Amino acid sequence: MKNYIILFIALATITQNFGQETVQIIPSNFDSRVITTGLPFMLIAPDARSAGLGDMGVATSVDGFSQQYNPAKYAFSEAKQGASLSYTPYLSRLVNDISLGYVTYFNRINEVSAFSVGLKYFSLGEIQLTQGPTDDGIAVQPNEYAIDAAYSLRLSDRFSMAVALRYMRSALRIDTVDPNASPGSTFGADITGYYQSEEEAYSDFNGRWRMGFAIQNLGPRFRYDDGGQEVFQPTNLRLGAGFDFIFDQYNKLAVTAEVAKYLVPTPPIRGERIVFTDIGGPNGEPDGIFDPTDGDFQTEAQEAASQADTILEGQSTDVSFLNGVFQSFGDAPGGFSEELREFTWALSAEYTYQENFAFRAGYFNEANDKGARKFFALGAGFKYTTINIDLSYLFSAAQVQSPLENTLRFSLTFNFGDGEYNEY
Repeated sequence: MKNYIILFIALATITQNFGQETVQIIPSNFDSRVITTGLPFMLIAPDARSAGLGDMGVATSVDGFSQQYNPAKYAFSEAKQGASLSYTPYLSRLVNDISLGYVTYFNRINEVSAFSVGLKYFSLGEIQLTQGPTDDGIAVQPNEYAIDAAYSLRLSDRFSMAVALRYMRSALRIDTVDPNASPGSTFGADITGYYQSEEEAYSDFNGRWRMGFAIQNLGPRFRYDDGGQEVFQPTNLRLGAGFDFIFDQYNKLAVTAEVAKYLVPTPPIRGERIVFTDIGGPNGEPDGIFDPTDGDFQTEAQEAASQADTILEGQSTDVSFLNGVFQSFGDAPGGFSEELREFTWALSAEYTYQENFAFRAGYFNEANDKGARKFFALGAGFKYTTINIDLSYLFSAAQVQSPLENTLRFSLTFNFGDGEYNEY
């Protein structure tokens, strides 16, 4: 009896008996249901400041790279204009030519509104395609990029919202190999909001609250190629809150917390559902599997094949992007506890001295069965006249190695008309 129990667990097989009918269920992806989407480069932290804070930015103070997380913050910029440039090596321990570049520009039009644009470019480096050991091959350079523009508007003295429109293009198919290949492309939108309180006096320090939200990459499903399967954009929800401890005119400590969740359906538990019916043949055939839909006898192998890849628990992911947004809050096969595990969270602290030097630390956490990304990050920032220089470094805290582990990220920001608006 003990041996049967061990065998039962090893095969992950559930069997139920109903009279002469036996239903055997064999899950194929019971343990892990990582949510995957197209264009995953859109969620990589592209700048050193947000990376040093644990990949967050929806509720941090405004900077030149707010376009990535929350362009509504630009309406609180003290600088009239700003331009930013960032470079992030990717998989640097394996190759030296895969990288993510990011460029932004913003212009605070007046007291209540701002305009901003951004370009994100992900290069997969040079790949040599060969057909044999003596073939010189063809050098190709697959890439992906996104261009977006946003408008930010203050709806009150302390709250602003922004809308961003985005075009995304993925050229992963190689036209030199397939002349009919064409890049996949799609459109998306962001809706964001940002709140920043007035500075308030407490017993030993002054303080300021910050809060933000963002719904990002909201748009239709797309295909990487004409004959491929439709995939979801990396639609996600971000919520964050923070507090600035203002000790004096020189010293400030900002602490921030952020949670994020994909707004795409959770993959259901799939597997084989095999129905065995021991009824015997009508003309003396040996016992087999009877298919009631057409009255035919089938072999066990034929019936098993016809019932493969069946949804055992959960819901189908073949839905529109808008239905997927609403479905994503209640379709996890594991119920509410699994829905909670789909939230990532991050904590950060940023110490600033005289607005010229900044030291940062952050931690990011993702559930083990949802991707297992866990890492610590450190960063620093320096300001010289109108130029900001930011650096960051990541330390993995998970068994799964991060592609950005031991990577030094570098960012530059140029502010024009700094101090033209007084927000603090």
